[in-house]
Amino acid sequence: MTTPARPVGGPAQPQLRRLVTEIPGPKSQELLARRNESVAVGVSTMLPVFVTRAGGGVLEDVDGNSLIDFGSGIAVTSVGNSAEAVVARATGQLQRFTHTCFMVTPYEDYVAVCEALAELTPGDHPKKSALFNSGAEAVENAVKIARAYTKRQAVVVFDHGYHGRTNLTMALTAKNMPYKNGFGPFAPEVYRVPMAYPLRWPTGPEHCAEEAAAQAISQIDKQIGAQNVAAVVIESIQGEGGFIVPPAGFLPRIAEYCRANGIVFVADEIQTGFCRTGDWFACEHEGVLPDLITTAKGLAGGLPLAAVTGRAQIMDAAHPGGLGGTYGGNPVACAAALGAIDTMRSEDLAGRARKIGETMMPRLRALAQRHPEIAEVRGRGAMLAVELVEPGTLDPAPQLAAKAAAFCHAAAVVVLTCGTYGNVLRFLPPLVIGDDLLDEGLDVIDQAFDAVLTNTKS
Repeated sequence: MTTPARPVGGPAQPQLRRLVTEIPGPKSQELLARRNESVAVGVSTMLPVFVTRAGGGVLEDVDGNSLIDFGSGIAVTSVGNSAEAVVARATGQLQRFTHTCFMVTPYEDYVAVCEALAELTPGDHPKKSALFNSGAEAVENAVKIARAYTKRQAVVVFDHGYHGRTNLTMALTAKNMPYKNGFGPFAPEVYRVPMAYPLRWPTGPEHCAEEAAAQAISQIDKQIGAQNVAAVVIESIQGEGGFIVPPAGFLPRIAEYCRANGIVFVADEIQTGFCRTGDWFACEHEGVLPDLITTAKGLAGGLPLAAVTGRAQIMDAAHPGGLGGTYGGNPVACAAALGAIDTMRSEDLAGRARKIGETMMPRLRALAQRHPEIAEVRGRGAMLAVELVEPGTLDPAPQLAAKAAAFCHAAAVVVLTCGTYGNVLRFLPPLVIGDDLLDEGLDVIDQAFDAVLTNTKS
């Protein structure tokens, strides 16, 4: 167990792992029964522990169990749950007013968030933003803006990509189950090209960047025509697809092709943005300047807020009234975002993400040395993953990922799975997690793989 500590930027909540009951406990199981009676089956739950309090690097459930959080609500609570600056700003805004609709009567914090985004996102060119509720809305509106600007229709996306669950973003998303199956027909004029996936590139990772870019560009030229493409939309590091990190040179080559052909280059930074990878945005790692960048998740410390930010002349292509939504840029969410950004700046959470990676990566690589089922350890900063295969092959082993995750959950450590093949275990700890808690969570992951993979071999 770790020594209780007050988390950076969070509430005075004991920072320890504590098992009082089995996971899930009896009170959570009672609530699960109620949930199953009243919540649609299509809304899935990975780990049915019902949370009553959270902060720093822990989640506390109704049974009194305290779990180490290596998920951050899927990269949302990077500044921790209930971070002081987020709570203070959001509470103050709640006391003033909850809603007017920015399209009816505006308010300053919406403008302040857009100003902060112009300052923080890559490049010193003039920028503007529009605010929305979710990552899928941001991606969908980025496509609208790109089409309005270019007067073209085609949109290019990549294998293994994930961009949301609306009709258009389902079309952009690669994985059928559970995101697309049975929900068609989908939006037209969406085209998919190869992704640079080093582990699985046929000629080896050393050729991946050059060959994948060449194949993608050739496919666009031959099958679509560059003159017909409004936007290329790509995650700077793929999230749900398996935390696939494009090899050096791939993103710059695609961005260069877009510039040369008048195509809007859209960086989907919804999971990677706001210090998660050790930079404010993952595209900065190679100096890529997107025309438009979509953000959400980590932006507002747990409140629903998303944005499209980009070159002013592109953002202004949509006619007045063409962008927006009743709740887009809600004042409470905007206030929370300003608090989250203050926390990221004052606590240097980009630097903290790098330190988390420096702690986690060697431990995960040592684990891979012991277990040939771990084909690759990858990621950047505090966005890391391991991909599991059948030993001696690249055949995906989703059952091993599921068993390792189940072991961690039973031991009060929240981890997530992902990947086109369901064989990737991903780790997204809050950036304010303490070192002791981080080490203890890694100890449990070690135990999980030793137990699961040893049992599999026997």
